[in-house]
Amino acid sequence: MPENHTAENHTAENHTAEHHTAPEPRAERTLPPPPRDRRAEPMFPGGPVADPAGSHHERRIRSFRPRRGRVTPGQGEALRRLWGQWGLDIDGLSRIDLGELFGGPDLPVVLEIGFGMGEATAQMAAADPGTGILAADVHTPGQGNLLALAERKDLSNIRVANGDAIILLREMLEPASLAGLRVYFPDPWPKKRHHKRRLIQPEFIALAATRLRPGALLHCATDWEPYAEQMLEVLTADPHFENTQPDGGYSPRPAFRPLTKFEGQGLEKGHVVHDLIFRRNDT
Repeated sequence: MPENHTAENHTAENHTAEHHTAPEPRAERTLPPPPRDRRAEPMFPGGPVADPAGSHHERRIRSFRPRRGRVTPGQGEALRRLWGQWGLDIDGLSRIDLGELFGGPDLPVVLEIGFGMGEATAQMAAADPGTGILAADVHTPGQGNLLALAERKDLSNIRVANGDAIILLREMLEPASLAGLRVYFPDPWPKKRHHKRRLIQPEFIALAATRLRPGALLHCATDWEPYAEQMLEVLTADPHFENTQPDGGYSPRPAFRPLTKFEGQGLEKGHVVHDLIFRRNDT
């Protein structure tokens, strides 16, 4: 009897111990990291960033489509090696000293907005080494291609800017610092509801006037007839510019603007290319 009673007591103790054993600590739940926004990351270390202005400036209706596109190995190598020397991101945080940027305080500098793959820009830089070209675009393959062309042709008068050209003009360039402005074949935004996205608008021309020195040329070209008409109307209406054509119309293509492959294809299809060349006056 005592042994059985002892056994029963041991059984009860075991039963009690089972009910009072401390529970195993529960593993803490960890939330997965937020997804990486690869669009905001540089594709090439030390090269151009995707959105250099970021949230520093107000968002507005943009006149361009941000494009990365397929970058060839050669273009990518040029972006990695040459961006720190000849490239700049348009972050809108500081003013640019163009003399320091180009290594010559007396070098006249022309801003080119939208240069595509850069072939025409390289040709103009080679033909006029006494003028600096600040070429702005958002197309990564074109940026890499132009840097590669500049190195191959030893064109020290080219600098490549990445980002929104309006922020560049408004926030980063000094008044009356430019010797010229070139806008060749900008996006025509042909649908009527998209016309507000066209670059050549009264507000843009008024801004450009503040950054162009007296005598500077503003040169536009397009193969979209309705856009050419709008350009002519907007430029003619601005009191800071005067048409270089005595009849107040379009200009013939000047010799310094190369005939690009894109333009040649358009001409073969019957497109009419219009050049508009206006001079910044003293007012």
